[in-house]
Parts: sequence; structure tokens; C-alpha cells
Amino acid sequence: MRIDTIEEITMRTYPTSRSIEQIVNEILEKEGHRSNDANDMGGDTTWEITEVTARNNGYTGPMSELTQSITCKIYTKQYISAPRFDDIHAVSSVLCEEVIDTGINMGQSTAAKFLQRWLNVYNNQQTLYPDLVVDGHIGIATVSSLKAFLKHRGIEGELVL
Repeated sequence: MRIDTIEEITMRTYPTSRSIEQIVNEILEKEGHRSNDANDMGGDTTWEITEVTARNNGYTGPMSELTQSITCKIYTKQYISAPRFDDIHAVSSVLCEEVIDTGINMGQSTAAKFLQRWLNVYNNQQTLYPDLVVDGHIGIATVSSLKAFLKHRGIEGELVL
């Protein structure tokens, strides 16, 4: 009986690289289109964007007419570009997808802290880069550490994180 190599297993199970727009649109499809439940503190919501968030991002029309395309732009601006998750996407779209999903469900700061902690744990006692300050902000140090980690670990590193 033949046993598969790590490389063969990795190539079979490795997720497909996707654009930020593809990631966001899949999230929107999962989250659903519309909710206007009086018991929901978020109030009138379309594609998981509350009316307050829509208005803060320049949308002036009825919430029932908020399109998925406009919502994708709001998500990208507020939940990906603002916390600099797009900088992670430039290094690893696969890892960024997990960070975006965690950021939507648990908050962007929590997602960034998870990434920073993971990078510190897998840092081989600071042999790859200086340990990060776990502050929940994606900046030059976090992105540089991610690049160094992935240079050292390759595709397997993306799967580990």
C-alpha cells in the first residue's frame, strides 16, 4: 500500500486563493439578505449591514434596496481595509479569508490578536522575527512577521495558521 507524501496531501487539501470581493460575496450569501426584527438591536439590516452603518458609509436609499454590490464595498472599506486585512491578503489570500471571517464574527481586533499570537507561538523562540506586541492592530511588524513565517514554512505555514 502506498502512503501519500505531505506534499500530495497539502496539494489536495489546500484552499483556493480568492479575491477579497469573492470572499466578501460568499460571506454575504451565507449571512442572508434582509432582517428587520423589532427585537434585534441592530434594527433594519440588509446583507448584515445595519442602517446606521449604511448611513455612515454614505448610503441614503431605503435599506430594502441596498444591493449586494454596495454592501460588498461597505464591507471591504469598513471590515477589511480599515483594519488593514487587505495587507494580509496581499501576502496570503488563504490566511486572510480566515482573518476576515473571524473579524466579522468576533471583531477585527480579536482577529488581529489571534494572528499576532499565532505568529508569536510559531516563531521558534524569536528565531524568525522579533515577537509581536499583541495589540490587535495590523501594521508593518505583523505583515513583516507573516512574510518571514511563510518564507520559512511555505504553504504548510498557511494551513497551520
